[in-house]
Amino acid sequence: MTAPEPQFVDDRLAHWASVNPEGECLTYGQRTWTWAQFHDRVRRVAGGLRELGVGRGDVVAFVDKNHPACVELSLGAGLIGAANAVVNWRLAGDEVGFTLNDCGAKVLVVGSELIPAIEAIRGQLPHVERILEVTTDGVGDAYEEWLAASTPVDRDPGTEPDDTCLVLYSSGTTGRPKGVMLTHRNFVAHTVNSHDGWEFEPGDKSLVAMPLFHVGGSSYVLFGLHDGIPSIVTREPDGLSLATAIMQGANRMFLVPAVLAQVIQSGPQGIEVFSKLKSFTYGASPMPPPLLRAAMKTWPEIDLMQVYGLTEVCGVATHLLPDEHRQAEAEGHPERLLSAGRAIPGMEVRIVDTVTLDEVPTGDPGEIWLRSEQVMTGFLGRPEETAKVVTEGGWFRSGDIGRIDADGFVYVEDRLKDMIISGGENIYSPEVERVLAEHPAVLECAVIGVPDERWGETVRAYVVRKPDLSATEADVIEFCREQLAHFKCPTSVVFLEALPRNPTGKILKRDLRGAYL
Repeated sequence: MTAPEPQFVDDRLAHWASVNPEGECLTYGQRTWTWAQFHDRVRRVAGGLRELGVGRGDVVAFVDKNHPACVELSLGAGLIGAANAVVNWRLAGDEVGFTLNDCGAKVLVVGSELIPAIEAIRGQLPHVERILEVTTDGVGDAYEEWLAASTPVDRDPGTEPDDTCLVLYSSGTTGRPKGVMLTHRNFVAHTVNSHDGWEFEPGDKSLVAMPLFHVGGSSYVLFGLHDGIPSIVTREPDGLSLATAIMQGANRMFLVPAVLAQVIQSGPQGIEVFSKLKSFTYGASPMPPPLLRAAMKTWPEIDLMQVYGLTEVCGVATHLLPDEHRQAEAEGHPERLLSAGRAIPGMEVRIVDTVTLDEVPTGDPGEIWLRSEQVMTGFLGRPEETAKVVTEGGWFRSGDIGRIDADGFVYVEDRLKDMIISGGENIYSPEVERVLAEHPAVLECAVIGVPDERWGETVRAYVVRKPDLSATEADVIEFCREQLAHFKCPTSVVFLEALPRNPTGKILKRDLRGAYL
């Protein structure tokens, strides 16, 4: 039976529950649900929320590590026209309080480990009317009791595809996070448009390990539901959890590049486990060229795919497909491995001068603008902030600097706010970082601009050295000068044990600047 074209995020779940009710849908730890069981749970969430007074336009929230209850809450809220705000569980107490008050959540589902943190700020959450505790194993918790007592309902007839169904908060790398409002239409468009390279086949299992508070988790979990193949959800993306899921049959994965580095360094056993994968999609941060080459050599049979995108466009905007990875050097275009690929279907990309706002010639750098049905409706409660990044013509201003070559390949050069200007020259930190990554003693690196009396700014490199290998500041600077114009090279190098990262693996250059200042 041909699956119908979806309009709402739960449409395909309902379809598979109808045509394959006893088939495996989702596994989490020791628990597995069939399509019919998981669909019933989603409908019970919808009924339970309605009984608690939640309706169209309202917001509920989830605070915990990865858990199927988060997916159920998102889909169930969507059935009645409400939205789920998924909160970063690693935030400090006052940050969690800010987020919950910002979204105005009426119902809050919280993991057992985080209950004490919520209790500490309970008096500061005037909108929250009900808190439901959820445990990892689902035994005797308030959430399961509430679910069992709820009456399942179908979609509210007043719900529209343009209703917000999920609120994800921006990473906050430049200040207080903002709630990104994403609709049913956004998610359906994303799932359909970015499907190339993720074509699941009978017998496949999708591994959902990215945090669900990140668009890479909440968007990716919909792929298995869309294609009707089982998903395995891990609580965290640690080595043991990933290996266990792979041994359970998971063979499709999306994670940050750093995972591959850890696997390669772990030795033959880890490499052998990962060889069972059919595909590994990476994104959320750049893949250093030495690591990409090592991964392609280590696992020549695995399909590698890079994706570039943002929360504000519901996830993927461009992709570098598996065949494009393999053919880059054979076709005489090794530089394409440094690109973010080409626009996915339905996504328009243009490069715009940051001052004149005119489109620049092919190959010239500028700000990356995106237009698609995937573009968010806006930042929750912040119309003025929304107007700064979404034009009247529907273009989303990404804040990323990049360029497009004659064949449509997009190269992301830098964050607009991270660009270094030294003596009037623009320096894109990824260009310097790519050279640094080639140094035999460099494991990880990051580049920022620091004040300089003569040049305005100069380049400072932060470097994590490989175990048992040494390098001095002079070594690193000289290595860069052999391959880059001198004005682009670091004038200082700081060696660290580890680079500061947010929970999704992005390097926090804000923290590096703060440490300098």
